[in-house]
Amino acid sequence: MEIFDAGKLRKLFRPDWNSSNEDNGSVVIIGGSSLFHGAPILALKAASRIVDMVFFTSPEPSLSAVVSMLKAGLSSFIWAPWEEVDAYIEKSDAVLIGPGMMRFAHESRIMNFDESLKLAYELREKKYDIEGQKTREITKRLLLKFPHKKWVIDAGSLQTMEADWIPDKAIITPNSKEFNILFGEKIYDLRFKIQEFSKIVQKMAKEHDCIIVAKGTETMVASPEEKMIIRGGNPGLTKGGSGDVLAGLTVAILAKNDPFLAACSASYIVKAAADELYTKVGTNYNSNDLADTIPQIHHNLTK
Repeated sequence: MEIFDAGKLRKLFRPDWNSSNEDNGSVVIIGGSSLFHGAPILALKAASRIVDMVFFTSPEPSLSAVVSMLKAGLSSFIWAPWEEVDAYIEKSDAVLIGPGMMRFAHESRIMNFDESLKLAYELREKKYDIEGQKTREITKRLLLKFPHKKWVIDAGSLQTMEADWIPDKAIITPNSKEFNILFGEKIYDLRFKIQEFSKIVQKMAKEHDCIIVAKGTETMVASPEEKMIIRGGNPGLTKGGSGDVLAGLTVAILAKNDPFLAACSASYIVKAAADELYTKVGTNYNSNDLADTIPQIHHNLTK
């Protein structure tokens, strides 16, 4: 099984010196909720360093106030009104949906062990409350209306959708729990069952004609034709928000690149950024630090 080599990053799209606004990519990020407003912000922080334009929108009305405050310190995106989401999707090169979108209203409180097990069961059985139905309906409508667009599907959308809605060549970024919820198949840590793991992941990629980024200690990226192992990273990546950073970087690279190369490259760069941070502070970094480190790592690896 092939191990991804940093040399492949030199194949990524490079902006032309004579390019103008949006020649180098534009993306839409759809996400957020009354509880999880930070997730799409992390995604747009990562994306805004790569493409010319990031449009951020959310079905959650309260996020407009949060965005207004954010604009004071992070102005490299455009807030798109939710009622205009279709137009922004149509005009952009790639779309990310899911970060920060809710499955259940009771996610807002700390659950005990029994409640956590019940939540996992409800997700597997596709049982949601009003918040989950809202995420599910939005995801279904947009994926089925715009199957021709380049998609990255993550987090809340992955946990509430059906696998049959995945557009051709879309990138999905499940952890082991999300993989089980979406496909009804269990996957295991690569250190223990690498051959079995790879067969299951690529089987699902073939059945749904998509690219799967199966996140883990060693990440596997599978398309219907190819499989790649992405090594690197450290336990600092277990902190909340690292998946949102990965999703944002993935959609940004996808805007101007082949989906399989984009998925592999984003995973490699995030792990490399985490390893750079580890040399300085060990695992004492957060997802904001990760997003801030990615531009230098991206530059160093692609020059």
